[in-house]
Amino acid sequence: MARYIGPKIKISRRFGVMLGLRTNESAFTKRPYKPGDHGPRGRRARVTEYGSQLAEKQKAKFIYGVLERQFARYFGIASKSHDAGLALMQILETRLDTVVYRSGLTQTQNQARQFVTHGHVTVNGKKVNIPSFVVEPGMKIAVKPSIQKTIEDAPVPTNEMPVWLRRDGMTVEMLAIPTRDQIPSQVNEQLIVEFYSR
Repeated sequence: MARYIGPKIKISRRFGVMLGLRTNESAFTKRPYKPGDHGPRGRRARVTEYGSQLAEKQKAKFIYGVLERQFARYFGIASKSHDAGLALMQILETRLDTVVYRSGLTQTQNQARQFVTHGHVTVNGKKVNIPSFVVEPGMKIAVKPSIQKTIEDAPVPTNEMPVWLRRDGMTVEMLAIPTRDQIPSQVNEQLIVEFYSR
């Protein structure tokens, strides 16, 4: 499956916020302007309503590592709910790779995705190598012993443990579906709803 493998810090600079795509924020703080030849001195283009909606969708896609077709499918599922924006964010947050990242087992979302695709993660004792696997309340996620030393030697993640997850060593249990105020996201989901409702 295709995925973005270019400089990830450029994505953060494009949207003007640190998206957590990598742990080193020095490049973002040193150059807090849009990437490109005209970034530091070029004038900011006027952003239209459509442009802001599109940017918010693109931002969410980069944060969660989801491509266009899958993202549109997620919105199709979420649109059947009375609160499509919240439902979309809940779908994205309960993906297996996101749960692994939020639990503090990895430094970044991309690393969590790699752990899953390489078969280092189990759900209820069974290996699952699909990052988009939907985790449900009561499920227990663990990492295999072969990778635990890597996690222990890594720097302590800066993200806080969400209240809807409980971690015990290298095992994480999902306690409930997160509510909107429990989702640590920089995405304005209402703009995404407006984008798909055009």
